[in-house]
Formats: sequence, C-alpha cells, structure tokens
Amino acid sequence: MNLAAIHVYPLKGARGISLQRAEALAGGLRNDRRFLLLDAEGKFVTQRSHPKLALVTTALASEALTIGVPGSSPVEIPRTPVTAGAARRIVRIWDDDVEVVDLRGPVVELLSDFLDTRCSLVFMPDDVVRPVEAPYGKPGDRVGFADAYPFLLATTASLAELNARLAEPVPMNRFRPNLVIEGGAAYDEERHASVRIGALTFRMPKRCSRCQVTTVDQATAEVGKEPLRTLASYRTENNKVYFAHNLVPDAEGTLTVGDAVEYL
Repeated sequence: MNLAAIHVYPLKGARGISLQRAEALAGGLRNDRRFLLLDAEGKFVTQRSHPKLALVTTALASEALTIGVPGSSPVEIPRTPVTAGAARRIVRIWDDDVEVVDLRGPVVELLSDFLDTRCSLVFMPDDVVRPVEAPYGKPGDRVGFADAYPFLLATTASLAELNARLAEPVPMNRFRPNLVIEGGAAYDEERHASVRIGALTFRMPKRCSRCQVTTVDQATAEVGKEPLRTLASYRTENNKVYFAHNLVPDAEGTLTVGDAVEYL
C-alpha cells in the first residue's frame, strides 16, 4: 500500500489543494482548515448550508493564500496572518469554544458577495489549542477547524467498492480526505488501531460519520442524493453513516506521495 494523494483545505468548506509533500503537525497538515467563514449570526459556514463553497478556490504560495470565486479576480491574504496583539473573540465550532482573530479587507467582500450572505472570515492563531473530540483524544491532541480530528484518511479500495454500487461513480473529493491510500481491501482502514505512513504513525480512533456534504458535486456545487443514499443502505450504524477514518498523529514530520503504508 502507498500514499496516493495528499489534500489540504486552508478555508473550511472551500475547494482543497493537492500536494506532493506536506508537513504533518499535531493539529493536522500545515495550512489545513485554519480559516473559517461565519455568517451574520456568528455561526460557522460549510457546504452543508452553502454548497457554493465548493466553487471557492484556494492556492498556496510561500507567504500567501489566494482565494478565488468564479467571475471575480482572486484575492491574496497572508497564509499565516499576524495575530500578536490582535483582538480576539470566541466562536463556537460544534461543541467547542475557540479563540479566533477577525480578518478584514477585500476577501471578506468577495466571499460575502459570492455566497449571497454577509460573512466574516476568521483565523485560528497557532497558540490556540482545540482538543480532539473526547473521549478519543489523548492530552495534547489538537485539531484546527476540521470537524473533530486533525486528519481524515480514505482509501481507493473503499471508494471502488462504493462506486460499484452506484449508477454513476463519484470521485474521492466528495469525501474531502487529507490522505488517500492506494492498495489493500475495501474498509481495511476500519480493522486496525493504527497506521504507519512513511516514517509517521497515526492512531485510528474512530470512523468518520458522513453528512449531506457528500451529496455536493465539488465541481459544480449541485446537490443530489448520492452517494449518501447508497452508503446509508449498508454503512449505517446507530443512525450514522460511515466512510473513511479519522487519524491522530503520534508525532510530527513530513508526508510524501508514494510513502509506504502499513496498518499496525
């Protein structure tokens, strides 16, 4: 088995970026889900409520994050905004209260106009620690604005098994994984407690329960019923539908496409 793809999503809910090499940090891949959109009521915005987020593009340069939307010129912001001395506020992401810094400028107008809703854009400073979902994390485990865990792993074998059941196959981006594994049998990722990818090991505490974001076509933002309907027919347990697996790293390091993968 090997690491077939690496994906990072700087702005939660927006289109991801494929990388050949990435830094794996305690809280996830570097630059993964450190930016978050909030609506006028201060609630975080995702494709669940705003499917058009799938059309918001992101690109990383050495010091900048470029955010673009169809029909408008892209806007650059610092990929790591200066937060020292900046005013902070608390936002709620699922069950967690998190300190954030508000960002100003044209990017806020760009996203607000495109999504047809007044938005604010916030950044999670490096010193803010959001713990991994209890009781699955250990002391020191952390996560950015991802739903609950720092890494999400999916496998091409599991996707192939699902696609064999669908009238029209779906691409891997419906599941927005960070790491894609090639090789092995379908759903092997659910039968092990940990995995080694390259030189790094990851705990595998919990399968990932899926929501309606999987029904959003990431190329068009159109919303359908698949693959969630088919997944629900055979992958439901305790009223949750599962596909892909959450990971927590044991140490920090570097991941490269092609790295060998071994379940432990």
